[in-house]
Amino acid sequence: MSGPMALEPGGTEQDTLALRLAQAPARGDDLTLALRLPGHVPDPEAVSRLAAVLADRIGPAVHPYEVAALLEAEGLTAEQIKQRYGHPNLFSLATALYEQVPRSYPEPPPAADPWRPDTLRCLLRGVLFALPGLAYLLTAPLWHPGRHSAAPIVAGLVSWAWGQALGHRAHLRLATGRREAARTLLTGAPLGAALATAVAAPLAGPPPVLLAAAAQSLYLAAAGVLLVLARERLLLAALTPLIAGAAVLPWWEPGPLARAGLPLLALVATLAATGHVLRGALATPAAGAGGTRPRPLWSLPYGLFGLAAGVLVLLEGRHEPYAVIVLTVSMGPAEWLLYRYRGLSVAALRATATPAGFLLRSAAVLAGCLGAYLLPLLPAAWLTGAAPAPLLLLAATLWTALLLQAFGTAWPPAVICLAAAAVAGLAPTLRPPSGPPVLPLCCAAAVLALVTYALLLLGRPARHG
Repeated sequence: MSGPMALEPGGTEQDTLALRLAQAPARGDDLTLALRLPGHVPDPEAVSRLAAVLADRIGPAVHPYEVAALLEAEGLTAEQIKQRYGHPNLFSLATALYEQVPRSYPEPPPAADPWRPDTLRCLLRGVLFALPGLAYLLTAPLWHPGRHSAAPIVAGLVSWAWGQALGHRAHLRLATGRREAARTLLTGAPLGAALATAVAAPLAGPPPVLLAAAAQSLYLAAAGVLLVLARERLLLAALTPLIAGAAVLPWWEPGPLARAGLPLLALVATLAATGHVLRGALATPAAGAGGTRPRPLWSLPYGLFGLAAGVLVLLEGRHEPYAVIVLTVSMGPAEWLLYRYRGLSVAALRATATPAGFLLRSAAVLAGCLGAYLLPLLPAAWLTGAAPAPLLLLAATLWTALLLQAFGTAWPPAVICLAAAAVAGLAPTLRPPSGPPVLPLCCAAAVLALVTYALLLLGRPARHG
């Protein structure tokens, strides 16, 4: 006696028990006695009720086996399936449910933005970039910066370039550990301050001018350390004496002692805060062996960009000094928009299926972020009496260059900005002063080159993976 075995679930052979004779009759007839078992009649109403209850979980299934796994997880037994729903087994019921419920593939929940910016921190950084200018407002009667501006300007350019390179190197070391970054800053910051002061010394003239250049260099070095280690609030607290002294100037003449003492107190507080932060970072456990020490050449383009940016801002400040204040404060929103660009680019990558579609979305994101940065500068230029075109073109140049640097592309923006700064700086000595202004033309050419390169580079999905 033998019975057929089902190779696939739901076959009709499960309803038949075949009894085959062990030996055939003499005349050669193959006689089989078939006993048909009582049939299972599915209950459509019960199956429909079950389908309605589980529709949200059956809809995304791509095979009846997924529905079978769901039914097992719900605790349905074979006896319940037969008696309650009239199906012979689990797979028969799963197939019926799979066929009855339409396919639906809901969108996954939106993922968290990995580049969500800290709005308060970005705004605070923009304010901190501009607050040191209050020291010149307080100390101007003591050393007349209008007549002795060469030394502070040269020291500032050197400090800016050195700080950009040192900040990049310190951020690379942060990937290894906070202690390693602190050691880099402890070595590089004093060296940068000494270099800037030494370069400015031949141009200083009277001793107060040299002291002002040295104080400026010390502050920029210390503030750079605090900004790299994300201690903006501590830096703001250290600048409280400077803020308080500048706030009372419209109503009270503080006198020479207060004019010199308040900036000095702010400098000492900044240096003390920097020493405290570095001591705490150096006390952290050292990272394990195996970290690669970055080469100094990797930070060179960042330093060159800092030098070029400083020259461009200086050339703009010669004609529109208030425009420089606006541009300095705008660096906080500029940093916020850099984060938003990266977040929006990741969202565009998830929403597109072709490289051409992503390129179009990437161009729209770039235009939107750049426009959002430049639009508030337009009324700011009018309020300060500055010409809008040079300010907007310079701001667009700096922001687009910073965007490329944020993606690890440093040499192209450094070379483009250096070329623009060199031409804008040397052109007045090679052409009559009655011609068109050179700085806006140089910035316009730089913006065109930077935006084109950004679209070619950042319009590829691989840069945002």
